[in-house]
Amino acid sequence: MVKFGRILLKDGINKKLLEILVCPLSKQPLRLCEKTNSLISDAIGVSYPIVDGIPRLVPTDGKIIETDDASHSDGSVDLPGN
Repeated sequence: MVKFGRILLKDGINKKLLEILVCPLSKQPLRLCEKTNSLISDAIGVSYPIVDGIPRLVPTDGKIIETDDASHSDGSVDLPGN
C-alpha cells in the first residue's frame, strides 16, 4: 500500500498514472479535467470521477457528458500522444 500511496499526488493524480490509465469501456486514453476533477473518455463521451485522489473507473460510476462539456476549453489537460 505504501508504494500505491506514492503514485497519487496530494492534490490529484500523478501524470505518470495518467499515461497508463485507459477507459474501461473503450480502452482509449483518458484526459484529466481539472474543472470537474474527473477523467474524460473522449472516445465515448463519459466522465469518471476522481474521489480523494483515486480515479473511479468502474463503468457504473461513469457519467455521460454533453459534447460541450467534452471540449478542451474547460481547463482539461491532454495526455501525451493525443
